[in-house]
Amino acid sequence: MQHLYYSNTFTMRKSYLNDTRSGLGVPPLTIGLRLMSTAALALWLMCSQVSHAQATQKPPLHGKHWMAITGKPLAATAGSIVFQQGGNAVDAACAMLAATCTMWDVLSWGGETQAIVYNPKTKKVIAINAMGVAPTGATPAFFKGKGYNFPPEYGPLAATTPGTPGGLCHMLQAYGTMSLKQVLAPAMQLAAGYPIDAQTANSIERGKERIKAWPYSAAVFLPHLGQKREAPAAGEIFVQKELLATLQKMVDAEQHALKQGKTRQQAIMAAYNRFYKGDIAQEFVRGSAEQGGLITMADLATWKPLEESTLTTTYKGIEVHKLQQWTQGPSLLQALNILENFDLKKMGYNSPQYINTVYQAMSLAFADRDFYYGDPYTALGTQPMKGLLSKDYAKSRAALIDTTKNLWPVLPGNPYAFEGRSNPVADYLNAWGRLQDTAATRSNFVPVHDAGNAFALPDDRADVWGTQQTNEFQTDNRGNRLYLGTTSVEAADAEGWVVSITPSGGWLPACIAGKTGIGMSQRMQSFVLDEKENPFNVVAPGKRPRVTLTPSLAMKDGKPWLSFAVQGGDTQDQNLLQMFLNMVDFGMTVQQACEAANINTNQLWLSLGGTQLKDRQPKPGNILLDRNTPVATQQALKKMGYTVVLGNRTSGPINAIWFDRVHGSLWGGSSHNGEDYGIGW
Repeated sequence: MQHLYYSNTFTMRKSYLNDTRSGLGVPPLTIGLRLMSTAALALWLMCSQVSHAQATQKPPLHGKHWMAITGKPLAATAGSIVFQQGGNAVDAACAMLAATCTMWDVLSWGGETQAIVYNPKTKKVIAINAMGVAPTGATPAFFKGKGYNFPPEYGPLAATTPGTPGGLCHMLQAYGTMSLKQVLAPAMQLAAGYPIDAQTANSIERGKERIKAWPYSAAVFLPHLGQKREAPAAGEIFVQKELLATLQKMVDAEQHALKQGKTRQQAIMAAYNRFYKGDIAQEFVRGSAEQGGLITMADLATWKPLEESTLTTTYKGIEVHKLQQWTQGPSLLQALNILENFDLKKMGYNSPQYINTVYQAMSLAFADRDFYYGDPYTALGTQPMKGLLSKDYAKSRAALIDTTKNLWPVLPGNPYAFEGRSNPVADYLNAWGRLQDTAATRSNFVPVHDAGNAFALPDDRADVWGTQQTNEFQTDNRGNRLYLGTTSVEAADAEGWVVSITPSGGWLPACIAGKTGIGMSQRMQSFVLDEKENPFNVVAPGKRPRVTLTPSLAMKDGKPWLSFAVQGGDTQDQNLLQMFLNMVDFGMTVQQACEAANINTNQLWLSLGGTQLKDRQPKPGNILLDRNTPVATQQALKKMGYTVVLGNRTSGPINAIWFDRVHGSLWGGSSHNGEDYGIGW
C-alpha cells in the first residue's frame, strides 16, 4: 500500500522561496542541487516551468485497485482494512465515516452526513441527504424568547436530529456489499480504546469548562476530573464504553435479523430501526431532554435519509455535480457559470485581475445563496434553482463584475425572471440590502468553531485559516494557531464506485445525549429566525437547515473525473471552486491543486458562529490571501478596495481523487493543512 502522509522529512519540504508569478513556494535550487543527479535536476527544471508545477509538501498518492482518503490517519486505515477484506468503495467510505465519528474528528455520531455516490452499474450519480431536521418546538418565537437572533451554537438546543447513523445504514444497505458488523468493526475497536491524538486531546482540554456543564460529556471526555489536566493526554488510551455499547446494539440488531432469515439489506435496516425507534432512541431522547433539549421520539421515528438527484452545470466540457439547495453546493455551480464568461487562464493564476474576478464571482453567488437557498422539501418548489443555475442568469451576474475594483454592495439577483415568473419574495429582496452592516467588526473567515477549537499544527504551519488581526484563534503551549472544521471522506475502487462525503456535526465541545456516547449536532445555528434574512431558511420543526456541507463529483465524457471535498464552513465551496480551476484552467495535478494557495472572501453572511446579527454580517472587501502572495499583488488589491489579511495556509484542507483515464489509475490529493491522510493500492 502507498500512504499519502504528513512527513517532516519529505524531500524539499523545509525552505521555500516566493514564486513571484503565483505566490506559491518553490524549493531552493541549492537544496535541489544537493539532492538530485544532473539528469534528475534537468527533469525538475523542465517540470518547474509547466503548469505551476511547484513541489508539494505531500507526495501524490497513486493506486490501481482502490483509494481511501479522510481526515485522520487511523480512519483512512479503517477504509483500507475494509478494502483489503473485499469491500467496495461504499463499504470503505462507511468504515471511514464510522471511524472519524468515533475519533471525534470534529464530528460525532449525532451529526449529519451528506454524500455523492457514483454507481458504475447504472452509471448514475446519486445524492444522499442525511441531514437531520429541527425538532418539535424549534420555532422562531422559541429562540427569540431566549434573546437569540440565531439558534445557539452549542448544547442541546443547537441539535437537529441525528443523521449520520441513518445515512451510513442507508448507503451501506443500498450500495455496499458488507454487513454492518464488518463495516463498524474498526470503529468499535477504536471505541474500545485507541491512543488519542494530541490535537483532539488538547481540544477537549481547551473546551473542558463548557464540557463540564453537560454531565454525560464530562464523564466521557474528562477522565482526570479535578486534576490540572482533566482531558486525556496525547497517546493515552481513550475509551468510550457507552458509545461501544450503542454500536454493539446496532450490530446485535443486524445479526439477530440475519438469524431470522432477513436479507443483508433488511438486517442493516433493523439496526437503523433500533437506533431511531428502539432503546437507543429512547435513551438519546431522555438524555437530551434531561439537559434541556427538544428532540422527541416522534422526531427520530419520522426522520429518514433521502436519495435525491444532484444539481449540475458544465464548465469547459466537465460536468460538475453538487447537492441540492439545502446545502451551499449550488453556489459553486453558480460561480463556475459566472467565471465561464472570463478568460481566467489569460489573467494568470492568482494575479490581481484573477483574484478580483474570482472574489466578485463568489460574492455574487453567495449573495444568492444567503437569500434563496434552504430546504426544498418545505419550500414547495418556490425556489428559483432553474433560474439561479441558468447560463443567461450567470451572464447577467458576470456583467456586474468591476474589473477595476471590488463590487459592494452585492445583492441577490432576480433569477425568477429567467424562469418566466414573478418573484414571490420581492418585498424581502428589496429590503435585504439594509441588513448589511459595513461597520461589523468580525474578521474571521470561518465560524468560531472552525477557527478556534481543534488542533495545533507544527510550527511552520501556523495560521492555517488565520489572520494577524483576529482574536478568534486560540493557541497551544507552543504558540501554534488552532483550527477546526468538518471532515471529508473520499473513496474509489477499480469497479468504478466513487464516494464523496462531507460529514459534520457534534464537534467538540459536544453535548452527549444520555448514556448513548453520542454527541449531538450543532447544526440548528444555520437557520435564521426572520424571513427578511432568508425567506427559505427560517427554522421550523421538521425542516432542514441550509448547511455549508458540500461534497463534489466532476464527470468528463460520462465517467468520473474528480471526486473532491473539504472542511471549513463558508470557505468550503470557495476552496473547492479554486481547486477545480487550478486543475482545469492551470493544469495542476490533483496534489498541487489541493495544496495551492487560495483566497477566501469574508463578504458573505456566516452560516455558523454567534447568535447575534453582528456576529454573522458580511465584511465588504475583506479578503484572506496566502502570506507568500507577492507584495505587488497585495498592493494592487488594496488599491481595488480590498482589506487584505494574510494567512499561512489557505488551501483547504481538501481531499480529492482524480481518475487517470489514460493509464487506468487513481491519483489522490490531500491538502497540507492538517492530519488528512490517504492510503492507496
